[in-house]
Amino acid sequence: MSVPSSTILPRSNPISSDTDDMLDFDGAAEILRAWRAGLTPDPDLTVSLWADRHRMLSGRASAEPGRYRTARTPYMGEIMDRLSPGDPTQRIVFMKAAQVGATEAGNNWIGFAIHQAPGPMLAVQPTVELAKRNSRQRIDPLIDESPELRERVKPARSRDAGNTMLSKEFAGGILIMTGANSAVGLRSTPARYIFLDEVDAYPASADEEGDPVTLAEARSLTFAHRRKVFLVSTPTIRGLSRIEREFEASDQRRFFVPCPHCGQEQWLKFERLRWQKGKPETAEYHCEGCETPIAEHHKTAMLEAGEWRATATAADPNTVGYHLSALYSPIGWLSWERIVRAWDAAQGSDEAIKAFRNTILGETWVESGEAPDWQRLADQRETWTAGTVPAGGLFLTAGADVQKDRIEVDVWAWGRGLESWLIDHLVLEGGPGDPACWQQLTNLLGQTWEHASGQPMTLARLAIDTGYETSAVYAWSRQVGFAQVAPVKGVEGFNRTSPVTGPTYVDATIAGRRLRRGARLWTVATSTFKTETYRFLRQDRPTREEQEAGMICPPGTIHLPNWADSEWLKQFTAEQLVTVRTRRGFARLEWQKLRERNEALDCRVYARAAAWILGADRWSEARWADLEAQLGVTAQDVADGGAGNTTPIAQRTAPRRRTVRSNYMG
Repeated sequence: MSVPSSTILPRSNPISSDTDDMLDFDGAAEILRAWRAGLTPDPDLTVSLWADRHRMLSGRASAEPGRYRTARTPYMGEIMDRLSPGDPTQRIVFMKAAQVGATEAGNNWIGFAIHQAPGPMLAVQPTVELAKRNSRQRIDPLIDESPELRERVKPARSRDAGNTMLSKEFAGGILIMTGANSAVGLRSTPARYIFLDEVDAYPASADEEGDPVTLAEARSLTFAHRRKVFLVSTPTIRGLSRIEREFEASDQRRFFVPCPHCGQEQWLKFERLRWQKGKPETAEYHCEGCETPIAEHHKTAMLEAGEWRATATAADPNTVGYHLSALYSPIGWLSWERIVRAWDAAQGSDEAIKAFRNTILGETWVESGEAPDWQRLADQRETWTAGTVPAGGLFLTAGADVQKDRIEVDVWAWGRGLESWLIDHLVLEGGPGDPACWQQLTNLLGQTWEHASGQPMTLARLAIDTGYETSAVYAWSRQVGFAQVAPVKGVEGFNRTSPVTGPTYVDATIAGRRLRRGARLWTVATSTFKTETYRFLRQDRPTREEQEAGMICPPGTIHLPNWADSEWLKQFTAEQLVTVRTRRGFARLEWQKLRERNEALDCRVYARAAAWILGADRWSEARWADLEAQLGVTAQDVADGGAGNTTPIAQRTAPRRRTVRSNYMG
C-alpha cells in the first residue's frame, strides 16, 4: 500500500511532526487560558487579603523580610481594599509622611493585579531614571519572591519574554513603568490601573506637552467605571502641592484611634506630642479628651482599633482621600522619640523645618513671601561702624551683582544659627567692560575687615552672579581662581532637595577662545533664600532694652546698621511672593518686583548662597567653637554685646582701607 508523499516524514527528523503538534497545542492552550482569564469576572479577594496570603517581602527591598502582614500597618488595609475591583471608588488619594508603608501597599496592588485581576497598568515615577531604579529594587523582588507572580511573568532572560526593565507582560495584561518627565511614556498605552507615585516631585510639564498627572489619567478614561487611579506623595509647598490639591478636593479621611485611658477617638496631631525640654526620650502623646499622657507602647493596640473617617464632603464622589503622619508609624520604624529629635535638630534651619513638615508630618510648607515694611526695618537698625564686624560674626561672605555700568557688592558676617550682620556695601563703578572695575573686585578679595576682637578678617567666599555678561564673569573668576570665588546662576522655583547644586563645569569663552570646562558654576534656587530672608526679617526679636540685658535673638536674625539708608532698605524689600496661574490653570509661586531696583536683595541671596557653599548650614558645634577660638571670642564676649553682638570687645584704631561707596550710602 502506497503512502501519499505529503505524509512521508524526513528520515533526518522522525519526530519533528509530533513536536510541532505539541508546540501548536501548547500555544493554543496558552491563548485559550489567556482568553478565559479575560472573561473571568474580577475576584472577590481584596488587595489586603491577597497580600496577607501571597506577598513575600524580599531582604533586598524590605527592612522586615518575610510574609507581608497588613496587621503591621492596619491603616493601610482600607486604602488597599479601595484599590480592589469590588470597590466602586475610582480615584484614591494618599497624602502621607515617609515610613508609613505606602510604597509596599502600592506594590501589593501591582502583585494583586498581575495575579487576580489582570489588565493594563501604568506606574509612574518622577523620572524615567527613578522608574528604572524602582523596577530593579522593588518590582523585580516583588515578582521573584512570590511564586504566583513568577509563573505569570516570564524571566527577562527568556526569549520573547516581554519582560524588560520598564515593561512586564503577563497573561491578560502588562505593567508599563515610566517617568513623569516622559510624555511618550505617559501616552504609550491605555491603562485600567494607574499608580502615580510621589506626584509632588513631578515636573510641571512632561516634555512641554502638559501636566503629567492629567496626561496619565487620560489613559484610563476608556475603562470608565472599572478604572483605578492611585495618587501617592509626601507633600511639598502650599499652593503648589499636587497631592494637597487632590486631598482637599476629596473627603479628607483621617485615621481615628482610641485613647487607652478614656476611650475618646481622635486623630494624632504633632502639637499634642509633648516632652521635657532637652529630653526627647520623655515624649508622650496627650489625649485631647482627658489630657492623660499616652506612652508609645500603647500605639500598637491603638492602631489595631483605629478606623478611617471622612472629615469633609468630596467634590467628586468617586474620589476618596487619606492623610497620615509619621506619628502613626509602627513601633520599630519611626518612634515618637526620633520624631522629637528630628524636630529639635531642625530648629534654626528653614530647609530642615520644611523637610520635617513634609516628610514627618505629611503636611505642606507655607512659603510666606510678603515683603517686610522697609520703614519697620529702619526702626530696628543698630549702631556699628561700616567695615567693622560685631563679636558674633565669625566669617564673612559677599554677594556681587553685575550691572551694565557697575558691580554692587554687599559683605555679610555670619554667626551661629546663621545670625547675620551687614558689614559693608560697595559700588564699583565702570561695569564689566571696564578692567579697572574688575581690578577693584580683585582687590576686595584680599581686603580685611576688623573684628570686634581686633582680629582682621577676609572674605571666606564671594558669590558673583553670571546672569549678565556671563563670559566676562567666567573670565574674571577663572583668573582669580575658584577657591575664594563662586560664579552662581540663579534659577526660579523652589528646589525641594537643595537650594544650591553644583558645581558643574561649563565652557567659558576667554578672549574669544572657548575653554572646555573653563568655569565651575553653582546653581542657586533664589526663591528659597529670598523666602528665608523675609522669614528672618519678620521674626520677633528682643527690644533694645532686652538686648542690653543680654536677651538672645532667635537664630537667623538679620542685623542692619544705621548707615543702611532708605534706598538700600527699599531694595532689600523690593520683591514679593505671589501665586500666579499658568495658561493651563495650574498655580505656581513667583517672585515679582515691587520696585525696579532690587540689588540689595540679590546681593544678600548670593552672599547667603556663598555661606551655604562653605557648608555653614551643616557645621558641627566643634567647627563653630574653632572659629570663635581663632578670633579670640568667648561666650561672655558675645553676651556682653547683647543680642546683636555689636559692642566692640576692645576699642582699637586701624588704618581704614579705601573703598568705593555708593552715592546713596553713608
